[in-house]
Amino acid sequence: MPDILTELDGPILRVTLNKPDRGNAVSDAMVAELTGIIAGAEKTSLVVVLRGAGADFCVGRATMGQRPAVEPDAFERRTFSDVVFDCYGAMRAAKVPIIAVVQGRALGFGCAIAAACDITLASEEAVFQVPEMAHNILPTMVMSSFIDRVPRKAISYLVYSTAAISPERALSFGIVSDVVPAAKLDGAVETLCAAILKAPRPAILGVKEYVKTAPDMAVFGAVEFARNLHATVNSSGEMRRKH
Repeated sequence: MPDILTELDGPILRVTLNKPDRGNAVSDAMVAELTGIIAGAEKTSLVVVLRGAGADFCVGRATMGQRPAVEPDAFERRTFSDVVFDCYGAMRAAKVPIIAVVQGRALGFGCAIAAACDITLASEEAVFQVPEMAHNILPTMVMSSFIDRVPRKAISYLVYSTAAISPERALSFGIVSDVVPAAKLDGAVETLCAAILKAPRPAILGVKEYVKTAPDMAVFGAVEFARNLHATVNSSGEMRRKH
C-alpha cells in the first residue's frame, strides 16, 4: 500500500497518511511526498483534507530520537532539515485551504502540521504533544510551524513541559479550530467542506491569500491589501455570476 493515499473527490483532494501500524509516523520520503502533493493541489482542487489512517493522526517522524551514524556539520544539518521546513512552507504557500482532521495522537511533526493547516478539526479524543525535548532534540522545526499560530507562552509551555494536552487546550492555544465528538468528526468535515465550496473559486483563493499575508503586514498595508483584494476579486466574472 502507498505510504500516502490521495483521492480526488470532485473539488476536494483527500490526503491520508497511511502508516497506521506505526501511528502514521512519517519518513523523510513521506514528508517530501506530502510537500509535493500540497504544492500541486491547486491544479485539481479547491480544498485539501489531510488526515491519518487508523487510530492516530501522526505521532511524528519515524526517526524521532535516532542520531545519524556520522553527525553532519552545521551547514549540512540545515539541508538535512529542509525536508520538514519545506513541508511547512508548502502548507503556508498553498493557494487552496488545507483542513487537518485529527483523531488520536498528533505528536511532534504531527502536532506541527495540525497547527500549520488553515483549519484543524479535532476529535474530543485527540492528543497533542511536542515531545522532542525529552529526546534531547531542540524542536525549533515544530516551533517554526507554531510561530504565526500559537502565543509565545503556549509555545514555551508545550516545548519545555513536553506535556500531552487535550484538544480543548489545543483549541485555546490556536493549534485547533474546533473540537467535535469523535462520532461526529467525519460529518463536521463534510459540513465544513460544503460551506467552503458554496463560494466561487476566486473567493476561496482570496481568503487564503489574505489570511496568509495580511497578519505579517503593518495595519495600514493590511487594510490597503484588503481594499485591493476586495475590489479585484469581487469584480471577477465568477463572483458576479448567480449561483
